Amino acid sequence: MLDPKQRVIMVSGANRGIGLAVARNLAAKGFGLSLGARDLSALEAVAPQADGGISLQAYEASDPAAGRAWVEAALERHGRIDGLVNNAGIYRPTGFLDEDESGLDEMWAVNVKAPLRLIRAAWPHLKAAGSGRVVNVASMSGKRVMGEAIGYTMSKFSLVALTHQVRRSGWEDGIRATAICPSFVNTDMAAGITDQRGGAMTQPEDLAELVATALALPNTASVAELTVNWNYEVGF
Repeated sequence: MLDPKQRVIMVSGANRGIGLAVARNLAAKGFGLSLGARDLSALEAVAPQADGGISLQAYEASDPAAGRAWVEAALERHGRIDGLVNNAGIYRPTGFLDEDESGLDEMWAVNVKAPLRLIRAAWPHLKAAGSGRVVNVASMSGKRVMGEAIGYTMSKFSLVALTHQVRRSGWEDGIRATAICPSFVNTDMAAGITDQRGGAMTQPEDLAELVATALALPNTASVAELTVNWNYEVGF
């Protein structure tokens, strides 16, 4: 396993839900962290504390320039980047026959293009690390089609595809990428789209442990995808 105390990880959407659970888990394990969120004041109120090993950054995922600015800030503060956790994401109920594509465009910008831009910006530093890691928080919606929210599904399928491209392009330089694909997780997002009780769903803290494992595995034990269920699904 890689030593967390020698690694700096960037985590987007770190002010709540899965991102906050990931940040707290990684901080407890001793990782250096650069945490990003759209609402910096909300992030400041909840971010884990460590002895100088954590920095905070305003990060608006839909802004094309935000990823590069964040990478530069993380490098200035920490001097290195060893991994990314692309967690920031949004859900808009865009159906197959909906002619209004504004929701689809918004999800494409945040769920797909923002992770791509952040990875591009960090790429030279992930290569330099020799064991760079990219963890993309995708969804079971990136593995199968259920319901009518095809826009969200399309964006998550694309994020899984991006993960595999990162693995292919970075393999010889020690970069490994993992797509974490959960079904419903007990977060504000899930509360808005399902009537399942929170205790029945996957908990953010459990997902955070899987993210931490993916970041810490050595180059010789790469995991491309992790599907995570709270209920039984045939084939997953």
